[in-house]
Amino acid sequence: MSEPPPGPRAPAVPAGSPVGPASPAASPAELDARAASPAELDARAASPAALAAALATRGYIVDDALAMTAFLALRMQRPLFLEGAPGVGKTLLASVLAEVFETRLIRLSCYEGLDLAQAAYEWNYPRQLLALQAHQRRLEAGGAGGAAAGDAADAAAELGGLYRDAFLMRRPLLQAIDAAAERAPVLLIDEIDRADEEFESFLLELLGEFQITIPELGTLRARHRPIVVLTSNRTRDVHDALKRRCLYHWIDYPAFATELEIVRRKVPALAEQLRRRMVAFVQRLRREDLSKLPGVAETVDWAEAIAHIAALGEPGDPAGSGGALDPATVDATLGLLLKYHDDIERVRGALAAQLLAESA
Repeated sequence: MSEPPPGPRAPAVPAGSPVGPASPAASPAELDARAASPAELDARAASPAALAAALATRGYIVDDALAMTAFLALRMQRPLFLEGAPGVGKTLLASVLAEVFETRLIRLSCYEGLDLAQAAYEWNYPRQLLALQAHQRRLEAGGAGGAAAGDAADAAAELGGLYRDAFLMRRPLLQAIDAAAERAPVLLIDEIDRADEEFESFLLELLGEFQITIPELGTLRARHRPIVVLTSNRTRDVHDALKRRCLYHWIDYPAFATELEIVRRKVPALAEQLRRRMVAFVQRLRREDLSKLPGVAETVDWAEAIAHIAALGEPGDPAGSGGALDPATVDATLGLLLKYHDDIERVRGALAAQLLAESA
């Protein structure tokens, strides 16, 4: 059975009231101590600056362009399509958006061979079979001689009842538009470029109309339109029909100041001088011709590792004074930055020492 068409569009913020003027921001401690009111949730997306501040409070730093694109995706209720190299924070943005709006994160990880049954829905065939067997036993227990016309009608009704909500197994895409949900979730369709091209056609109805048509049941529509984030590492081109339904943004490697601030928030124990030298080294390393350039995730991992190494310094020697980042330490920890053996062998030794000197 089809649901009635949705009413006028409301803002995509997972709260009940429209986006309004920004209210005074709560501290991180206050955010953790209590659930935000609808007005506070609305205020977090009142402007690109407010959204950027809400994300930064949770450790995710965005530039003005990404803040604007994410803000418009919320206001226009359009999916957000993010492309970029691995490790630049595409997937993390969806997770942090769920934290900002205090809502559920539903994640669909794409892979080759992914189909509708695994992504959207399938029928619970074992339960349907049990229902048929139970119906057959009732007929056998109550029937004598030929089946009456009433029995035939009951059988037809029973067979029709096999395709109803009770027998429907909801996968991530259908969960995201569940009309029973009290607020809009964040739907992350991660690494869409890993799925087959045919799978993209399954998404067009969902991304365009926020609904899914089930032939046996009808069209199911979202009561609260989900915040949809799609990511791609661009291992293949995604079809234009899918991109046309989304707001597109390319996330590049961050500038020095942005990456420095990310490391400062993620690894606060690291001394500032050492932190700056590390980020400068990674930024310089990205200019080399490597099979896989280090992403922000690798920078943060490396910073955490160097913080542990710096903590092993001699008593009285301030951790992070700069001595921990010598060529030997860089050579020993290159596996946190580079993920291909050929890249590590190329950088290790003379080139690492040269890059370290240039980033001093």
